Amino acid sequence: MSQSHEFIRFAVETGVLKFGEFKTKAGRLSPYFFNAGLFNDGASLGRLAGFYADRMLEAEAAGAALPFDMLYGPAYKGIALAASMAVALASRGRNMPFAFNRKEVKDHGEGGTVIGAPLAGRVVIVDDVISAGTSVGQSVTLIEAHGAQPAAVVIALDRMERGGDAVHVTGTSAVEEVRERYGLPVYAIATLQDLLDCLESMQHSEPAHAAHRARIADYRSRFGS
Repeated sequence: MSQSHEFIRFAVETGVLKFGEFKTKAGRLSPYFFNAGLFNDGASLGRLAGFYADRMLEAEAAGAALPFDMLYGPAYKGIALAASMAVALASRGRNMPFAFNRKEVKDHGEGGTVIGAPLAGRVVIVDDVISAGTSVGQSVTLIEAHGAQPAAVVIALDRMERGGDAVHVTGTSAVEEVRERYGLPVYAIATLQDLLDCLESMQHSEPAHAAHRARIADYRSRFGS
């Protein structure tokens, strides 16, 4: 089983990936919903971090990604993701510093907005999904302001969904826009296509997944990239 399919099965088993009808921020009715905030215990977060670590090490080993020097997690979901990914990398023999930001500037103690290791070298931004690219843009600005270089973005799921709303659809997805606007590679543990492929293989043992797959395929035909 591929890493992406293993991850999707894990997300379904933990209830992080749900099927039904969910309204997105864009006003679309999505037949699935991915909520990384539900990786909310030590075992599930640790396993998730392993997927993140393996995805970046795989990209680096294949030459798709430049060697990277540290991790950065944007508040708030990125904080736990970057910290746990650093632990997972250390267990794989790659001890790596990490940092994250606070949304409010602290005017006492150490002050500032960045917590953890000093931002330096080639920095990988760790997040759950890319919805509009706003968080990535803010992260890029902060990293560059500290004299470091944004190197890549790693996320859990690429929805492969174009922008716009329920009626109007733009030409590119949020991930594609990040690649074009910031010149950064984006690595996902799994994509919407991986989800469709995985559901196809799962429907033989779990027939309900055939209906889920059909609805997701229809959604992709309307809004997917």
